[in-house]
Amino acid sequence: QVQLVESGGGLVHPGGSLRLSCAASGTIFGTNPMGWYRQAPGKERELVATVTRGTSTNYADSVRGRFTISRDYAKNTVYLQMNSLKPEDTAVYYCNYRNFYAMDYWGKGTLVTVSS
Repeated sequence: QVQLVESGGGLVHPGGSLRLSCAASGTIFGTNPMGWYRQAPGKERELVATVTRGTSTNYADSVRGRFTISRDYAKNTVYLQMNSLKPEDTAVYYCNYRNFYAMDYWGKGTLVTVSS
């Protein structure tokens, strides 16, 4: 069983920065993808960024150049550094881990609000 716990959300002004963290426990392999998705009010959940050992990172076009995903394989933790935040980045951010059988595990989510 895999458990994911996010932290780091909050309220930030436009142009500001936040860093999200997600700590994973259970059977975790670095060769499986781990990353972040988000869901804004009234919208579907969408990919933000993923990272897998041995492959390149993957970003949504809307965040590329502003967000940076990183992963500490020894700590089973993934981070999302978010810079130049915009009001449209407001959403609940969910941590994700996908195992060998393409089964997705999700955290409970952390709310990011970008507002003046």
